[in-house]
Amino acid sequence: MTRIDWDEYKEHKKMSVRNDNFEKLIEFMKSYYNMHNPDELFETLKSDDIAEMMLSKRSITDSSKMEKFLERF
Repeated sequence: MTRIDWDEYKEHKKMSVRNDNFEKLIEFMKSYYNMHNPDELFETLKSDDIAEMMLSKRSITDSSKMEKFLERF
């Protein structure tokens, strides 16, 4: 399973034009890991404590909700 490189995320965050940290994280996961599949994204985020808190805050509890979030993204 992919582990989130938070140091690289912090560098990415400096260049992002998005305001929301979760959106920045999704943007980072798509660009740095080339991760576009909602199932893979959800499982990776769920396996990380910080990212899991971000998911909880947005009530994303499964990959179908992740997919709905990505549609608006």
